[in-house]
Amino acid sequence: MRIGLITADAAHPVLAATGALLVREGHRVEVVDPGGHEDPGPLADVYLLKARTPRALALAARLEERGAAVVNSAAATARCQDRVTMAELARGAGLPFARTRFVGTPAELAAAGEPAGPLVVKSRHSRRGDLVARADTAVRLRELADGWPGEPVVVQDFLAGSGWDHKVWVVDGQLFAGLRRSELAPEGRGGTLPLPPGELPAAWRALALRAGEVFGLEVYGVDLLDAGGGAPLLVDVNAFPGIRGQAGAPEALAELALRTGARAGRRASESGPE
Repeated sequence: MRIGLITADAAHPVLAATGALLVREGHRVEVVDPGGHEDPGPLADVYLLKARTPRALALAARLEERGAAVVNSAAATARCQDRVTMAELARGAGLPFARTRFVGTPAELAAAGEPAGPLVVKSRHSRRGDLVARADTAVRLRELADGWPGEPVVVQDFLAGSGWDHKVWVVDGQLFAGLRRSELAPEGRGGTLPLPPGELPAAWRALALRAGEVFGLEVYGVDLLDAGGGAPLLVDVNAFPGIRGQAGAPEALAELALRTGARAGRRASESGPE
């Protein structure tokens, strides 16, 4: 089977490990750089869409139009890139998602004066190196305005918690989890501590799985906080995250790729020539 990896970083640990597993089983793995391929040639049996840039999404959409199987789909991946769309979709489906408001730019937010309470200010468009910061005062808002001029942002009310984020990653229904210092914590973000998924409350595991159904994702991650009394609050959904250091994740991803490719092949065979 031919498996295409749509990524600009073929050395990413989870992709490298997944690719090595597939090659050892006799499959062919091809890297498709979304920044350098207008036409990747003959279709692979399945593509894993790790990159999330506009060019990567456009490439994945073109491959899908040609009949390719792509994990995750271009549309599902795009739904996680706009935090306004993300919040509207999640809350519309009844998921406990943090209330998210689009406010324009940091300068517009700062012009409103002193905030009524601590805020979390995030770039509207999720991407590597985007803005995620806590702002308690007008002074801090003006600092963000100076550092991020013209950046479209959303705000969420800051939820005081333990200072740890629960990271839950899902690969085709299989859960992996970890604890990571919040990037908003005074100590700053550190490494991820292992957390057996079975130690998560059942409601937290169910929410993680339900998020995938709502967003149409097969490989994704969610950030969960304790909203009080042990109730989970969803604050972010990421399509095809890194899943670094999670034992069993490359195996689960390889199995998903092969199942998806085989399923696509059966459909093509059943449909026959046009």
